[in-house]
Formats: sequence, C-alpha cells, structure tokens
Amino acid sequence: MKTEEDDLLVYDEDEAVKFILNHLPAEAGKTIPDAKVEYVLDVIYEYYEEKGLIEEDTAEEANIDEEDMFLFLKKCVKKDKMDITDDEISLILEGEYEYGKSIGIYS
Repeated sequence: MKTEEDDLLVYDEDEAVKFILNHLPAEAGKTIPDAKVEYVLDVIYEYYEEKGLIEEDTAEEANIDEEDMFLFLKKCVKKDKMDITDDEISLILEGEYEYGKSIGIYS
C-alpha cells in the first residue's frame, strides 16, 4: 500500500548543484561555479515561497510562469550585486528543470 510519505518528493540541494554543474555545456562550466548555482537555487526557492507555490507537506502540482521567475531572478541578481549573466541564469534554470524531471518533481 502506498503511503503519504511515498508521495512526497525529496529535493536534495547538494545533488541538484552537482546535477546542474554536470548538465552545463563545457564552456559555461568554466565560468559558473557552484556558488552561482547555489545562489540561483536559493532565489528559485524564495520565488516559490513568495508565490505560494510550495507547501512543505504536499506534492501538489503547480503551474510556474517561467518568464516571471526569470525576471524575479534578474531583479534579485541586480539587487544582490551578483555577477551572473542572463545566459547563466537560463542555463542554471534549464539544469534545475532537468534535475527536477529526473527526480519526478516536474513532468
């Protein structure tokens, strides 16, 4: 019998960072250190919280406005004076999406 615990997905940020770094094109991998990936993942989580898209104890599906998330990330990068380009944001977002698909978060 399937339990509620079986339905909850496990997102491991350390594994996500490794996955994303391995997913980057070779040239981008030279300019995107793990600190940039960790920052973007933190801001993604902040975006989800701000938009009410995550609940700790549920695995309900949510629709994510990718353009809105990208603009939110750009605003945070500028505000925090981070040295992350739009292309780097896009590559990290793509890697995060692929990681999410690999563990069943995104379909």
